[in-house]
Amino acid sequence: MASMPLRVIPLGGLGAIGKNMMVLEYGDDIVVIDCGVMFPGEDMPGVDLVIPDISYLVERSHKVRAILITHGHEDHTGALPYVLPRLNVPVFAPRLAHGLISVKLKDHGLHKSTDLRAIEPGVPISLGPFETEAFRVCHSIPDAMGLAIRTPVGLVVHTGDFKIDHTPVDGKTTDLASLARYGAEGVLLLLSDSTYAELEGYTPSERVVGEALDRVIAGAPGRVLVATFASLIARIQQTIEAAARHGRKVAVVGRSMVDNVAMATEMGYIKAPPGVLVSLQKAMKLPQNEVVLVTTGSQGEPTSALVRIASGTHRQIEVFPDDTVIISATAIPGNEKVVYRTIDNLMRQGARVLYDKIALVHVHGHSSREELKIMLNLTKPKFFVPVHGEYRGLAAHASLARDMGVQKDNAFILEDGDVLELTSTGGQVTEQVSAGHIYVDGLSTMDTKSVVLRDRKLLSQDGIVVIVLSFDKASGAPLSEPAVVSSGFVEHQQAEELFGKVAAHIYDSLDHGSHYPLDWSYVNAKVKEIAGELLYKGTGRRPMIIPVTLEV
Repeated sequence: MASMPLRVIPLGGLGAIGKNMMVLEYGDDIVVIDCGVMFPGEDMPGVDLVIPDISYLVERSHKVRAILITHGHEDHTGALPYVLPRLNVPVFAPRLAHGLISVKLKDHGLHKSTDLRAIEPGVPISLGPFETEAFRVCHSIPDAMGLAIRTPVGLVVHTGDFKIDHTPVDGKTTDLASLARYGAEGVLLLLSDSTYAELEGYTPSERVVGEALDRVIAGAPGRVLVATFASLIARIQQTIEAAARHGRKVAVVGRSMVDNVAMATEMGYIKAPPGVLVSLQKAMKLPQNEVVLVTTGSQGEPTSALVRIASGTHRQIEVFPDDTVIISATAIPGNEKVVYRTIDNLMRQGARVLYDKIALVHVHGHSSREELKIMLNLTKPKFFVPVHGEYRGLAAHASLARDMGVQKDNAFILEDGDVLELTSTGGQVTEQVSAGHIYVDGLSTMDTKSVVLRDRKLLSQDGIVVIVLSFDKASGAPLSEPAVVSSGFVEHQQAEELFGKVAAHIYDSLDHGSHYPLDWSYVNAKVKEIAGELLYKGTGRRPMIIPVTLEV
């Protein structure tokens, strides 16, 4: 009988799509499941990526035994380059994810200092009191795994991202036999993918996308551009096979796509007939009806190849009227606007664009409700926590689990930072730990309290006004009315009269006596107060105000 509870702590992925990270803690030992990024929203100006807050783990770094990766998608692996310098622990990943992570770590100069190990399904790994084995699941990337983790309190099953596809592209189906075996052994806790828990029925097989790609490539009058995730190896393989069947050559565009295809080809996950894969330079010299380009940019990322092609800024590729563009991905929540902007720009240039709303060129890699029922039926968990999804999806999945026999009080809807303590007889949320967003901006990171991000939001909303004041060094008296300039605040015609009034009021309000030396903090505060009031009265807006004081 375990003397301590098992602590289950999500640091990312619950209540939002992305930055997946789950912590299991027992006594002096911790294992971490996944380490992903999230794409920034429109309310995060200048932010490149969002990663989990790992302060809880850093404070307990001596306890952390390993990071276990379920599969190679960015929302499960992308934070590793930012986390590993602060938390240098072994990383265990399926073979394809291992390859993708190796490419990523090499880009960040971390490949030599990281203990990265490949795992195979069914092979046990001992990590302190945790005995872990991976089991195969279907997803939209080969080598996706779930994890069965035996703890002193009981067996925990984490599904990873999964669907139950009976005809997967790689022929490797979800391991239902192992799931049934775990159910017979007795599952204490099931952590299950909730991304599409609201959708009735079953998720279509990946095979249907291959058939759709084949039809489009066969009938396209000119080039075909296929945009997808650089890690969606199965979709790239389907594109290569369809191109080969119809006598076309395939070129890969976008640095991450080029790196991943090279790695997956070397590892045997991508198999291309001889001569089908060619360089972009060679493809550009071929007749257009003999070419397929596979590119990044399915999420409208500003620097991606497809977005640059759509905006006419790509150095090598421009859009022609006979081009067919297939966007083989679903827009991640929050990315819809930029994806549709890219589609609009491609159409303006005459391309035919196919995307998930109008053609079956993408199926998602997550279970719908009937498959979630199968998972619950096979594992028969005592406790249930829905993971990987927005709150409404978590709630729908928890309700489904209760319908499938999980006791009402044993299904927990957690959010990032909640600490669930489980024993063999019961569970409760006992506390909250820090689990907010950490923003990656170039080479630096910042948290939700960042002044930089707050200032960027202000600048993006109401602009900036700079007020330059000159004072006599000897007397401390203002020498003239201040100069007022702005950016992103008002039109030039409106500025002259308004800024003149601001300058005059500031000049009249500052003390003309000999209070030397000047109290600069008083001057700055006074300038902000006067300018802020006048600018709001004149425009109804509150720009960022920056006083600049000079002694002459």
